[in-house]
Amino acid sequence: MTSSEKIMLTIRNEALFNKEDYGKPINGRLSVILRRTTSKDDIANIALRTNVSFSTIRDVIYRTNSLTKSNSKAIALLVHVAFENAFAQKLQAEGDIMYLDSMLKL
Repeated sequence: MTSSEKIMLTIRNEALFNKEDYGKPINGRLSVILRRTTSKDDIANIALRTNVSFSTIRDVIYRTNSLTKSNSKAIALLVHVAFENAFAQKLQAEGDIMYLDSMLKL
């Protein structure tokens, strides 16, 4: 089960985005983070849950489409998935560092 399938809570996209955020691309840093921490499967699962097309979500992530009220629900869910994935990646990296450090000390 992927992290996007585990989310069963209600996401309030109004809490993540301001009125000024709509009608323009998401900010560059958010775009980079979403690309780095989410997978095609995460996007596909969110597309199914929100009835926002995969291509629309992808285009918003890559800043070729603007954030709208209708696609903001999908992007808000993706932000939560990205947070969970980033945390998991951090834990994985810490474990990898400890293992590699022990190898290098031999």
